[in-house]
Amino acid sequence: QVQLVESGGGLVQAGGSLRLSCAASGGTFSRYGMGWFRQAPGKEREFVAAISWSGGIMDYADSVKGRFIISRDNTKSTVSLQMNSLKPEDTAVYYCAAARSVYGGTSYSRYDYWGQGTQVTVSS
Repeated sequence: QVQLVESGGGLVQAGGSLRLSCAASGGTFSRYGMGWFRQAPGKEREFVAAISWSGGIMDYADSVKGRFIISRDNTKSTVSLQMNSLKPEDTAVYYCAAARSVYGGTSYSRYDYWGQGTQVTVSS
């Protein structure tokens, strides 16, 4: 069983930056594809970014491409999401997720473990 704990959320003004981190424990981190999803009030959970076990494959939602960067450190069992040029529409609870495969991809259903989420609020 993998446990995921997110950190780094907060309140930021539009145009600002935040860095989210997710610490994993209880499994062999390097075997999992990792992803970030988000859910805004009244909306469904949506894909943000994904990274393969080695970091060789990365994918982003169109809405964040060019602004967000996903990375991982298998020696520290962490995955991060650097968020730049934040917009009010980025406001959401951000979730870290792990897939029991080398790459989870963009689909919510392919991820097996989820963190509790961290709130990101971008003011205009």
